[in-house]
Amino acid sequence: MIARLTGTLAETTADHAVIDVGGVGYLVQASSRTLTAIGAVGGHVVLFTEMQVREDAITLFGFGSADERDWFRLLTSVQGVGGRVALAILSVLDPAELLRAVANADKAMIARANGVGPKLAMRIVNELKDKAGGLVLGPGGAAAPVAKAGGAGADAVSALINLGFRPGEASSAVAAASEELEPGATLDALVRLALRKASKA
Repeated sequence: MIARLTGTLAETTADHAVIDVGGVGYLVQASSRTLTAIGAVGGHVVLFTEMQVREDAITLFGFGSADERDWFRLLTSVQGVGGRVALAILSVLDPAELLRAVANADKAMIARANGVGPKLAMRIVNELKDKAGGLVLGPGGAAAPVAKAGGAGADAVSALINLGFRPGEASSAVAAASEELEPGATLDALVRLALRKASKA
């Protein structure tokens, strides 16, 4: 499993980028939002990734943040939503906007994405409102994960998701663990306590 790529941006198109990592070019499918944010060809790039292996293809998807990758995983868990449709949604809605759309059952907002009709948008809302239950709306209606973004908190959430926890469960457990630990707690300590919190939930 390839979880992250760090290298030089060798090429970009409307739907993918090629990242040169030690002389090997990785073709990475990405949202237009991520492709716009990664900068110019020749620049240094760090992308979170998700690899899908099928009988006829191995596809690598790239994301500018762990939040975007987590939402990609949630979206592709919905029947009828493949990688390309998930990227189309993430091209028109950032993670905060997507969370707000799901929380408010705003299918019209999700249906703005290419390839997403009203029925699929409603299915996405219905199936993800519980899975995204560990994410909350912050001040002014801005969406934010329960666990603080960035730093050890984001890494701990990612670690729990990789262990099989749903993003909402992982975020809630890490948030609970963060409240008990000192601000400078190590990632290892945070993950261990979060696992105990998650097992008691």
